[in-house]
Amino acid sequence: MTELTSFIAGLPKAELHVHHVGSASPRIVAELAARHEGDTPVPADPAALADYFAFRDFAHFIEVYLSVVDLIRDDEDVRMLTYEVARELARQQVRYAELTLTPYSSVKRGIAAEAYCAAIEDARRSAAADFGIDLRWCFDIPGEAGLPAAEETLRVALGQQPAGLISFGLGGPEIGVPRPQFKPYFDKARAAGLHSVPHAGETTGPQTIWDSLRDLGAERIGHGIAAARDPELMAYLAGHNIPLEVCPTSNVRTRAVASLDEHPLAVLVGAGVPVSINSDDPPMFGTTLEEEYAVAAKLLDLDEQGVRGLARAAVEQSFLDPGGKATLLAEIDAYNA
Repeated sequence: MTELTSFIAGLPKAELHVHHVGSASPRIVAELAARHEGDTPVPADPAALADYFAFRDFAHFIEVYLSVVDLIRDDEDVRMLTYEVARELARQQVRYAELTLTPYSSVKRGIAAEAYCAAIEDARRSAAADFGIDLRWCFDIPGEAGLPAAEETLRVALGQQPAGLISFGLGGPEIGVPRPQFKPYFDKARAAGLHSVPHAGETTGPQTIWDSLRDLGAERIGHGIAAARDPELMAYLAGHNIPLEVCPTSNVRTRAVASLDEHPLAVLVGAGVPVSINSDDPPMFGTTLEEEYAVAAKLLDLDEQGVRGLARAAVEQSFLDPGGKATLLAEIDAYNA
């Protein structure tokens, strides 16, 4: 293990862009698939999942992702998944994570909103006690399901108001899913005190990001790598301190960029755009948050102090309370000092 890899492994971290179902490890996915064998295309053999998770393009990724979503069929599945994702994050020294959840998928499956929220909150409390990790929720509209999904996501968010809920998001495919149509739902979520964190500019151009800023009141942008193609947009993001949640390996695996060498992270950072480094759907993309830090260090030519700066940036850009931020930043600064 190189010195930098070892440094990254022990570094206290925050993660701001990681999906609930997309974080299910091969062990968890295989266990769920075995439970529903004969009624799912997902293999019940962990070794076979690497091939199953070989994505042809973004549309194929969504297809596979939804097949895994379909394995979450009751509130005990929800609780187990949430708790095990927390275990894996904590193993990587993640102290705080904003986990993106899509309650619409589970409610549509027949899990009552109240039971769903009770399950995630029970897992959040247990994970804090058992692993020392602080979880928060982003409730995410699956864009491919349209306005009915937006309506239901908002209903669950405002009707249940689980204690860990802090933000409102929009995921799924961007192509053919215009951002402005979701404005009324984001307006209501923001009025209720939730932060706005839509995905934008991952597989589409800069206009999707502009739409998210102007119509959805975005405070952070999920992915946002297309901003690198618009100097005016990069200047706006830098000037208004609006961060991008960057997930390098994800962008390559979904074919949003051709290769890591062509990833625009360095262009964005060079333009002063605030960024955090995240893992998105780590087991599906064959990565971890630790590996994403190593990738970013290579792309940006960072030493240990530079990597420490990435960890600090994620905390500063998070929606953690000021006291929590101060505590975690102090821990990062003290690490290996």
